[in-house]
Amino acid sequence: MTRTVSAVTGAHVPADLPDHIRHYIGGAFVDSIDGDTFDVIDPVSNETYVRAAAGRKADIDAAVAAARTAFTDGPWPRLLPRERSRVLHRIADIVESRDARLAELESFDSGLPITQALGQARRAAENFRFFADLIVAQADDTYKVPDRQINYVNRKPIGVAGLITPWNTPFMLESWKLAPALATGNTVVLKPAEFTPLSASLWAGIFEEAGLPEGVFNLVNGLGEDAGDALVKHPDVPLISFTGESRTGQLIFANAAPYLKGLSMELGGKSPAIVFADADLDAAIDATIFGVFSLNGERCTAGSRILVERPIYDEFVERYAAQAKRVVVGYPHEAGTEVGALVHPEHYDKVMSYVEIGRTEGRLVAGGGRPAGFETGNFVAPTVFADVPADARIFQEEIFGPVVAITPFDTDAEALELANGVKYGLAAYVWTNDLKRAHNFSQAVEAGMVWLNSNNVRDLRTPFGGVKASGLGHEGGYRSIDFYTDQQAVHITLGKVHNPTFGKQEHPEPSLDDPDPR
Repeated sequence: MTRTVSAVTGAHVPADLPDHIRHYIGGAFVDSIDGDTFDVIDPVSNETYVRAAAGRKADIDAAVAAARTAFTDGPWPRLLPRERSRVLHRIADIVESRDARLAELESFDSGLPITQALGQARRAAENFRFFADLIVAQADDTYKVPDRQINYVNRKPIGVAGLITPWNTPFMLESWKLAPALATGNTVVLKPAEFTPLSASLWAGIFEEAGLPEGVFNLVNGLGEDAGDALVKHPDVPLISFTGESRTGQLIFANAAPYLKGLSMELGGKSPAIVFADADLDAAIDATIFGVFSLNGERCTAGSRILVERPIYDEFVERYAAQAKRVVVGYPHEAGTEVGALVHPEHYDKVMSYVEIGRTEGRLVAGGGRPAGFETGNFVAPTVFADVPADARIFQEEIFGPVVAITPFDTDAEALELANGVKYGLAAYVWTNDLKRAHNFSQAVEAGMVWLNSNNVRDLRTPFGGVKASGLGHEGGYRSIDFYTDQQAVHITLGKVHNPTFGKQEHPEPSLDDPDPR
């Protein structure tokens, strides 16, 4: 094929890009059965740099069949946890050894600043290392009734896990699902986001080198309405883990319902950062700047609504706007870049439409358009609106870009009402030095995760997930083990069998040993 090489000044094109991105099914790279492909563009030039195989139902069927065979006939589900752990550790080692290359490709494909992409690549390795350790250390519940009975929980892999991942930090988020799914003995079919298939294509080689058996990992590229829909509806895929938009999550929920599939869905967010007057203002400003502008604002947990107590509101807005104007927008591959290019022109147009809406709903105090010096590409200046009312669209709706709304409040009750007054409930950030207020407010806010006097730093042992329109279920730590395994209760009689006796007497006496009537 003919690749368009960007002529955009300042753009960086990595060496040795693939000529074609293919599916990976049953241990082999393959084209789509119907031969169809789709364009993949880089977000700096918005030019096509590669074409990817466009998967549909037939390709998903082939991938699921390969994964199912590997599950029923292959060694992976039957290996000891320590044996699977060794493979996962080798995967982590390989990812760590290639972190610079992974970051370069991820930055090029997604527009993420290279330093942030490097951190995500290293986090991907850590995800595999964490679950490699967890499955060896895992202990299951046992319940004893002395001289009568012992009951224990036996965990078993479920089967073929369908994994559907988003385009923001794609490689890391793929690892977030792949690691626990594989650690627990399942086989997988991964459907990565169509905007960013480049880094996903590297998993096959990494897994082969690490010794993952053939058919355990399968990858099908394609559009959500084609490949994703077929994966969700496939009768031999008993569970789906999805990260993406709430609207897409609703469709997946409906399409999976007839099959009674297990679902874990981490969806959209419009997370509040609540700054009380007694907070450490320097720390709060730094954290809330980072919380919405890192990863180009394309993060589900972005603190994109900042609620500020009235006594410090004017000072906060002035300082926040001034600092936002100093955030460095640059080409993704440059080390000093803090905000790069949004992933795709479709998403750029969406974010810019919200910027225009914001001009009618709040007071623009920073940004508001394309930054100077970037005539092409999906660049948006960090944008700050103040005095935003609670019914404004930029307050209520997820923008998923470097745009923030700041709103004042007068009382704790008003702050809580504002924080909870959206359909989402993924994360919340609370800034106060009042310990009693911090705990009471965090427990009352409708969010799956709360950070007190902290930016978004998550221990991998803790659950990740949201409430309301932000998701269904939790993953992370033992919650991931729970999701990717069936928990079978096994009951063993140790002493005399205590059975109620039917059919041997006219009027049997009630027995205290009657089984559970449920």
